[in-house]
Amino acid sequence: MPMAASRTAADHDLHDLAREAVVAMEAILGDATAKVRGKVTVEGHALGKLFDREQRATHGLAWLATYVEAVKQLAAYAERMAASGTFGEVEEHLTWIGLGECLAQTIGGIPMSQGEIVRPSDMGLSMAQVAARLTPGVETLIANGNTAERRARLMDLMRQSHGATVGAAGLDETLESIREEMRRFADAEVVGHAQSWHRTNSYIPYEVLGQMSELGVFGLTIPEEFGGMGLGKESMCVVSEELSRGYIGVGSLGTRSEIAAELILGGGTPEQKAKWLPKIASGEVLPTAVFTEPNTGSDLASLKTRAVREGDVYKVYGNKTWITHPVRADLMTLLVRTNPKEPGHRGLSMLLAEKPRGDDKNPFPAKGMTGTEIEVLGYRGMKEYEIAFDGFEVKAENLLGGVEGMGFKQLMQTFESARIQTAARAIGVAQAAMEQAMQYATNRIQFSRPIADFPRVADKIVMMAVEIMIARQLTYHAAREKDSGRRCDLEAGMAKLYGARVAWANADNAVQVHGGNGFALEFPISRILCDARILNIFEGAAEIQAQVIARRLLDGTN
Repeated sequence: MPMAASRTAADHDLHDLAREAVVAMEAILGDATAKVRGKVTVEGHALGKLFDREQRATHGLAWLATYVEAVKQLAAYAERMAASGTFGEVEEHLTWIGLGECLAQTIGGIPMSQGEIVRPSDMGLSMAQVAARLTPGVETLIANGNTAERRARLMDLMRQSHGATVGAAGLDETLESIREEMRRFADAEVVGHAQSWHRTNSYIPYEVLGQMSELGVFGLTIPEEFGGMGLGKESMCVVSEELSRGYIGVGSLGTRSEIAAELILGGGTPEQKAKWLPKIASGEVLPTAVFTEPNTGSDLASLKTRAVREGDVYKVYGNKTWITHPVRADLMTLLVRTNPKEPGHRGLSMLLAEKPRGDDKNPFPAKGMTGTEIEVLGYRGMKEYEIAFDGFEVKAENLLGGVEGMGFKQLMQTFESARIQTAARAIGVAQAAMEQAMQYATNRIQFSRPIADFPRVADKIVMMAVEIMIARQLTYHAAREKDSGRRCDLEAGMAKLYGARVAWANADNAVQVHGGNGFALEFPISRILCDARILNIFEGAAEIQAQVIARRLLDGTN
């Protein structure tokens, strides 16, 4: 990949234009925020019923804010790469196209989903108000950013160097070495088996889990004093991305450990930390998260599963659903209602519920616990279950933190990390889709030449790369904010919102590149399409995510 030894005049122009674009985008966001606030507030307070009525405007504002953050992070990325002397031609085209397209969509319409395009008018802005914020620099980026010439040149560079856009991510030396190690592992141990695991609905083998343990995946962010590697959330993003590129099930195995470890680190007693964290870090204990109920979904305040204290144990009664990897788990982080008299969130507690491992023949060899598998389109390799508890016993000493009523607060403390990691998993799936599309388009000959030669095919692949880059910058920024100890629920939500959309768009477009073969089960892209679809649903559906972002923007609440 050509590297710039120093910043050229064109580099200076781009950096100046990017900074100008940030100012313009923030001004548009300010105008839109004022307009939408007027739709949903009374005497300075946002009202829930108005939020519900004005969802197109409020959710549109969330998407607009996400695009503003995307432009900011693209500008910051270009500055960092230029300062380090690594802002080469690939990086330049990615940045130009990304900035140009973000700006053009902001003015013309941002896709919240395939059939929902939010425009400035939906947020109360007139075209004259928007036009007043468009500087000559913004117009230059739109006119010269996402052009046919740039897309064609970037496609040429991508075809010349496999993984060219991955290497353009801007990681430091340590993170780059972690990425390379995880990529080698995924290519050697995961990619060749993923299709078989998916099609046979088989568990990811214990041997693979053992190799992941040896690589430190399960203890990545656990402090060294508890047997972990003590790394930050940015490293978690790199690992999750590369493993999910191989197979989302493998990338998601680390999520169980990450959530459990964060719960225990944030809310556990010293004894609970000393007991569980080293076992989670080593992979000796496989955790699973048991939160969701059949009729609650994202409405955790309505949770009904109850735990009744009887002596030195809690007895659990109720039903949970969409529980990932529960059969082979040794530990459940189990959200229950310990005080039925306390309404909403206040009566909830978190239990560290031990259980024996099961298998397909005997999934739940524990008294008071049964389960039924939920057959799913994708996101396999771990298996999903609905679980019924009828007197299942949990030691009272395993009440997280030792105090009842803290469960919701403890869970909320994990949302930032969970959403950042989900965004990273989405990037991995999007990357896998792009690589499948590139490989197929390069090898598929039609009309005496590779279909990658045709602009409509090449454009799809180039835009996959551009949107992956934007998602990466949003996600890594959120991770760096988390590592710095700053509140980042807004940044994490934006990364997840954008990344999930990119994963689905990339998978869908990659199927289109494959043509009829994309519809065939033998081709990996059919699996990747199924896997990509879940990312807009779990860890906060896109609509819930937009709602949370909008509330933060408008009145500072969650």
